[in-house]
Amino acid sequence: MSGRENEAKILILATEDCAYPGANAVGQAHMSYPENTYILRVRAPVMFPERFYLDCFEKGIYGIIIASCGVECPYEGAYEALASRIDKVYGMMKERGLDTRRLRLTGICTVCTRAFVKEVNQMNELVTELGPPGTEKKAA
Repeated sequence: MSGRENEAKILILATEDCAYPGANAVGQAHMSYPENTYILRVRAPVMFPERFYLDCFEKGIYGIIIASCGVECPYEGAYEALASRIDKVYGMMKERGLDTRRLRLTGICTVCTRAFVKEVNQMNELVTELGPPGTEKKAA
């Protein structure tokens, strides 16, 4: 792709207690990942309603990684509620013909630098292959 405006944008929702410090550790270690990522530091991704993810895809985000604390979440029941919400979003994505691989829920800890870079690189490869949201031939 040529030019930043045509790049496949990846949004990362990174929890402030786990994944965001992990992403910061990636920078401190001078590790690199694609520049087309946008990291949003969030208290708890469970706060985002189902419609948020669909709106992101409609507005040009090619892929979303929810980098959470997983079962280590400091908010009781939040991870389980988030996983349930994402299952609902997957159903909504299928109804709209969106490949569900565009949305990934993963656990990233404060020192998980390799895991963070791996997730971003895998998502970048996927969205480069898939192209813009809504252009999929058949949703996964």
